Amino acid sequence: MRIANLAGRAVLLGTAAVDVATASEGRFGPDPMSIWADWAAFREWAAGVDADAHPAAQPFEVGDLDAPVPMPQQVFAIGLNYADHAAETGMALPTEPLVFTKFPSSLTGPEATVRLRGDRVDWEAELVVVIGEGGRDLPAGWDAVAGLTVGQDLSDRTVQNRGDRPQFGLGKSFAGYGPTGPAVVTVDEVGEGRDLGALRIGCRLTGDGEEVLQDGTTADMVFTVPELVARLSAIVELRPGDLIFTGTPAGVGLGRQPQRFLQPGQVLVTEIEGVGSIRQTFTA
Repeated sequence: MRIANLAGRAVLLGTAAVDVATASEGRFGPDPMSIWADWAAFREWAAGVDADAHPAAQPFEVGDLDAPVPMPQQVFAIGLNYADHAAETGMALPTEPLVFTKFPSSLTGPEATVRLRGDRVDWEAELVVVIGEGGRDLPAGWDAVAGLTVGQDLSDRTVQNRGDRPQFGLGKSFAGYGPTGPAVVTVDEVGEGRDLGALRIGCRLTGDGEEVLQDGTTADMVFTVPELVARLSAIVELRPGDLIFTGTPAGVGLGRQPQRFLQPGQVLVTEIEGVGSIRQTFTA
């Protein structure tokens, strides 16, 4: 199933959208965050809803979708989690996950216009995990994962490296620097006919022609999604609706010679196999 946020209301998506509160007669929703707190019950109910054939189904515009998980309690992000990305930065592979955070106020929807706050803003295509059940000391596996969504870890490299210590969280948390969407796709749907450990992931610039910036696969992850769930929950409590930005493959602007960064007027499309695509337009 695909779970989204349409104009501030939880919906199930097919070619049409079904309002969760309406279809469930008030049992769930309309707050997009409310479904994660009762994930097991919601999943069981939603599995019986056909988003295209349901009498409450309505047409929708992707531009009206907001971040599918708009206000998570915790947003984790993993640095240098693709071997090819570590290589392009000239850094050794980590022996433990390099964990930082993006602040939730940076999150935005799948077709946002994002204001560039500096001249060294970089792109990072990312598979984003959404936690369902949560807890501590979880086993390495997919059971705690409600679904997956597409993300961009937009990064102001000047702020990130300003001063004598890195400021990863601040450099990656300007307004709009955490686009996600278009929906949370449940693990069973993503994994139907696909290898969950080897999803294609990348991003490209569109406009006057098209340029591929990143083209990788999650098989290049240093720490897989199941490993990240286990390692994070061994220290912190993962809570329903938490997000984990799982790292980016090679091809970022910082790793290029010469270095390149996003410019006003550019349009960035990020795609992940089986999950979907998001699109950002950048302004000065």
